[in-house]
Amino acid sequence: MAEIRIVGTAHVSQKSVEEVKAAINEFQPDIIAVELDPARFQALKKSMAEPSVSEVIQAGNFNQLLVQWVLSYLQRRIGMDVGVEPGAEMKAAITEAEERHLQIGLIDRDIRVTLMRFWRSMSLWEKLKMFYVLSASVVGVEGEEIDVESLKQEDVITMALEEFRKFSPNGARALIDERDAYIAHQLQALKAQNGRVLVVIGAGHVKGVQQYLQHPSTLPPLTELTAEIKSPRWGLVFGIAVTLVFVLLLVAIAFSGVGMNVLISALIYWVLIHGVLTAVFTLLAGGHPLSALTGFGVSWITALHPLVAAGWFSAIVEAKVRKPTPGDFKKIFEAETFTQMWHIPLFRVVLVAALANVGSTLGTVLYFIVIFPSLGIDPGVLISQGFGNMWQCITGFFS
Repeated sequence: MAEIRIVGTAHVSQKSVEEVKAAINEFQPDIIAVELDPARFQALKKSMAEPSVSEVIQAGNFNQLLVQWVLSYLQRRIGMDVGVEPGAEMKAAITEAEERHLQIGLIDRDIRVTLMRFWRSMSLWEKLKMFYVLSASVVGVEGEEIDVESLKQEDVITMALEEFRKFSPNGARALIDERDAYIAHQLQALKAQNGRVLVVIGAGHVKGVQQYLQHPSTLPPLTELTAEIKSPRWGLVFGIAVTLVFVLLLVAIAFSGVGMNVLISALIYWVLIHGVLTAVFTLLAGGHPLSALTGFGVSWITALHPLVAAGWFSAIVEAKVRKPTPGDFKKIFEAETFTQMWHIPLFRVVLVAALANVGSTLGTVLYFIVIFPSLGIDPGVLISQGFGNMWQCITGFFS
């Protein structure tokens, strides 16, 4: 049966690097287990190619990318040390293991599974709160000096993680609790081997992993921790509903007898409200005027198509202008301030895409709020007369 020793680290701490090396020298492990999955291990070893910019745009998961990047940034700034990205102490542990010809254990869950479960497990309200808190936190911590070593203190870690749970309990479960359980499963497997296992994990995971190791009967099945979460396609439902409501509105106006001018005005409002808001949000993201103009031109159309988003088109133009490179991925994860992240071309492209979509969605909501007052008509009268006249036309045609 293996002997396990856990070293809790801060991913941005030089002292953690020294502690890892000291623990290896003192413990003399046979296996060094690190909080990495195979993909991040290969990325750390620089033996895996980063995705191209075109692949990022085609994937269309701009919100998830922004969440991952900003979480990583905040992790470095406020110490929510849950291992979203590899740290210097992981590199040191791997180097020591290779130099000593020791077995390396990759004990973390695939980051793609973690982010998928993180995003899909959250409710819409949690996502909205998360974006608000992340935005406020970015503004709040910009330029502040952080005592990195204090981040490993249990009370600081507990406060950071519990604060996270307040606004996103489902997200915290996927990002923290499930990974605690997954890591514990991997360590249970390593325990079956003879020898000593030194475990290098973020300090935020130590307590949860230790509890599972002490009470293995509480571990959830491994299949539950890696299964794909089938979240409701609310975006698709919303898009279809918008298209149907808009078409019905035009039909009601056309058959109500209020005149062609009202129908044309309704169409113009649809184009302008969507276009202006999409362009404004693109510019707020720091997008190029051509990207904003593109968003303005396509937003009124994409708002009627549940599978196409205005942000995709703005992102394509932004990428042509900014010319991001695969190397931008590394720069994003190394940025010391949010301002530095904002000036990285790839980050700007993804931010433009996400905010352009926000502007387009907001345009849809505002359109149905302001359209009737703007046209000066009673919606009840419009709908009753419009559909009443349409029904008469239909019955008259078949009679």
